[in-house]
Amino acid sequence: MRSLLSILLIAVPATLILCLVGLSNGMIADSQQRARGSGADIMVRGSNAKAMLTQSSATLNPEYITYFEKQPHVVLAMGLVSKGIELPLFMNGVELDRFTKMSGGLKYLEGGPFQGTNDVIIDRYYAEQRKKKVGDTIELAGLPWHICGIVEGGKLAHVLAPVKTLQDLEAANGKFNQILIKLDDPANTQAVIDDLKKKLPDFGILSMEEVTSQIQASVNKQGLSAFIGVIIGIGVVIGFAVVCLSMYMSVLQRTREIGILKSLGGSKGFILGTILTEALMLGVGGTMLGIAMSFGARQIIQAVQPASFQMEIVYGWWPRVLGITLIAAALGSLYPGLTAASHDPIEALAYE
Repeated sequence: MRSLLSILLIAVPATLILCLVGLSNGMIADSQQRARGSGADIMVRGSNAKAMLTQSSATLNPEYITYFEKQPHVVLAMGLVSKGIELPLFMNGVELDRFTKMSGGLKYLEGGPFQGTNDVIIDRYYAEQRKKKVGDTIELAGLPWHICGIVEGGKLAHVLAPVKTLQDLEAANGKFNQILIKLDDPANTQAVIDDLKKKLPDFGILSMEEVTSQIQASVNKQGLSAFIGVIIGIGVVIGFAVVCLSMYMSVLQRTREIGILKSLGGSKGFILGTILTEALMLGVGGTMLGIAMSFGARQIIQAVQPASFQMEIVYGWWPRVLGITLIAAALGSLYPGLTAASHDPIEALAYE
């Protein structure tokens, strides 16, 4: 029972590490997939959002749509308006006809396109999260909306609304937060970006690949890597303390057995190696249980918050977590092991 409890306590920090890394990778991958799913090759943002991925105010005039569509290699341009609905989610206002041409069309699972100004289209993940179906009313950003369609996910945003409605709500005066541009050939992306930067030097003009790179950089800048490092440190401390206590109690309970081993010729190294081996087995067991618990955590997250949080199973971190727990277990076994190795066999045999 002591060993099982030790394995469980070692598994907790291992699970935390795997869940944090999995959430980080999963949310980055989801954002990148939705950015690519828009079908755009270039994103243009106003001067107040240059080189940033943060939400910006609507400063881009609708005349830029026509301006961009007159540029070489540009097939289509589309303006977006974004509004926060709940952390970390935004709803995007789109002109549905243009978005359909740009993205290749939405795959409707239920319902269809916008019919009214207060209609919204949500993807299946957000529908599952909010337990909604077509025809229901959903409250977003403190306002009631009518769900007209549910679509497959992976294109731009989890929630889409008529662009004009969001412009009115945000008092944007017909302006946009972003403009997406689709080219005749993605191979022309860099040439078009260079040309546009010369003409519009104050604007943030990025390829969609640069946007996806900024998504990852933005997450890293928010201190997630440092936070994971803190959790790793906590995991080492917990593993050390658990193994040290468990093995120390084991040594106390096995004092007579240790005396018998030493009287039969067991060396200090043999005794220390026995304690260390058991500690490492606890570390391996805790890691395996932590991996299993991370799968359970992912299932719970997918069932409760499939749109807001996405978690991946990051197999590359399994060896790292194993190394962390083995180091903690080895350190935690040193004092009990040295204590056991230093027992006098005569005193140990007389121990009650």
